[in-house]
Amino acid sequence: MPEFVFMKASYSTLDHECLEVARNIPGTIAVRDSKTPDGPHLHLNPTTWAKFTATLH
Repeated sequence: MPEFVFMKASYSTLDHECLEVARNIPGTIAVRDSKTPDGPHLHLNPTTWAKFTATLH
């Protein structure tokens, strides 16, 4: 399986509430907490990710 390339999400705050997102694997959006990069990752399909981010506006 290819490795995810994570980037800090624009939805992260300056108070260390950081979400990192990887979009480099087709059909999968991976999400993790930047404070625990070796911890679990949440994997979402692009439709679910779009619905989730739409609720943040």
